[in-house]
This record gives sequence, C-alpha cells and structure tokens, in this order.
Amino acid sequence: MATLAVTRPLAVRRVGTWLGKIPYAVLAIYALVAGIGPLVVDYNPISTSLDDRLLRPGSHLSTGGTAWLGTDGLGRDVLAQVVYGARTSILIGIATVVVSCVVGVTIGTVAGYFRGWLDTFLARGIDILLAFPAILLTIVIAGAFERSVPVVVIALAATAWISFARVTRGVSLSLRERAWVDAARVLGVRRTSILLRHVVPFTIGPVVALATLEFALVVLAEAGLSFLGIGLPPSAVSWGQTIANGKQYLDSAWWISALPGIALSLLIVNIGILGDQLTARYGRGHLN
Repeated sequence: MATLAVTRPLAVRRVGTWLGKIPYAVLAIYALVAGIGPLVVDYNPISTSLDDRLLRPGSHLSTGGTAWLGTDGLGRDVLAQVVYGARTSILIGIATVVVSCVVGVTIGTVAGYFRGWLDTFLARGIDILLAFPAILLTIVIAGAFERSVPVVVIALAATAWISFARVTRGVSLSLRERAWVDAARVLGVRRTSILLRHVVPFTIGPVVALATLEFALVVLAEAGLSFLGIGLPPSAVSWGQTIANGKQYLDSAWWISALPGIALSLLIVNIGILGDQLTARYGRGHLN
C-alpha cells in the first residue's frame, strides 16, 4: 500500500510536468510557422483570383494547387493568410512588448528607487492613464494616423508600458531598503550603478512573467484593431483582417473567419498558461 501511495503522486507529478510543457511546444510551433512558413508559402495579399473564390478546404485551385484551408471571398488562400498572420502577430507582439518593457522598467525603477516628488509625479501620471480605457486610447492613437506597423506598435505600447512600470516600481521600493543596496550607497557607488547592478537584475523575473501576459494582450488587441479596419494596411496580413473579411460569409464559408480565429485563440490561451506558470515561479520568489 505504501508503494502504491508513493507511486501515484509520482505519476501525477509526471503527468503535470508533461502537461506543463504543452504551451512551450505550441508556441515553438507558432514561432516555426512564423519564421519558416512565409519562406515556403508563396502569397501576395493584394493579388486576387475570382475564379477560386469561396472554395472549401481541400478544394483544387484553378492554378492546379490545393487550397488546404479554403479561400476567401476574393479567392485568396486562407492557409497563407494564417501563416503570414502568425508572423505579423508575433513580430508586432515582440516589438510592442520590448518598447513597453524598456519604457515601463525605466520609469518604474527610477520612481521606486528615488521616491520623493519624482515618484509622486510618476505615480500620479500612471493613475491618470489608468483612468482611461486602454483599448479606447489605443483606438484613438491608431485612428489618428495613417495605417502602418509602427503606428500600431506605438498605439499598443502607449498603454502596455503601465503594467511594467507598476511592477518594477513595487520591486524597486522593496529593494532600495535592502542591506546590499544600503552598503553600496555607503561605499559611494553611483546611483546609476546601483540601479543597473543591484536593482534592475531583480526585476527580470517579474518582468519576464508579465511580458508573456502582455504579449497575449497585445496580439489580441492588434487583431481587434485590424478587425475594425484601423490597424494594419491592406498590404499587411493580419488575423483580424482575415476574420473581418469572412464575417459576411459565416453561413456559407465559415472557414474564412473560423480558422484564423482558432489559430488566434490557441495562441492566446497557451501564452496565458505560460504566463501563469512564469508568474507562479518568478512572481515573488526572487525576493525571498
């Protein structure tokens, strides 16, 4: 009985460990598709073929090829749009998270370490920005300029940096009272060196965990902007655009919106699971 009692928890832990690796495998597949897929799949988002419009998945094209995921209302291949859309979402997500991370970590670290009027000013500024709905501010910025990838990144980063600033500010407030930071100040170490060597490295764990969650939100927000027609230009492929193009054919050509929507949902869910795992691992334990 004792052997069975010990074996069962071990089996449960092994299953849990195996299940915990699923998000990594799924995200690796997405990264592979985004990186290599456009090199394999030839696709021009502007080119149309009315002879091949609204073909069901697996149908043969007039050019002799096969539309594995069907075609849309203009005869464009849905599989190619999913592949190119993965690259667009990942690139925009990474660019937005990097910009938000740099801005947010810088502001949060400076505010938390120096405190005083600077912390008060920055903290109140963050509170004011939080009073505005993030998606509304993003829509206003994206809609005020010509549709392009840089505008989308700036519009998304305009609100995404706030979360990084709040997290790093809290960590910095705790670290500035630690013994090694006091010792560095007593020894006359410059403030810049203290921040870079004794404060910022301890924010890496929480920032990485937060970055995964923000990445999911950014990808979803980019798809939402493209769905509304104020995100990327027509020359760029986005899951949001593909879903929007198929909304008028939901009763007859469901695959146009459903398949990119499934790809988007699968990516968001797995990033969310990975973010929860990283938060549980690095959220607080790095300071203990």
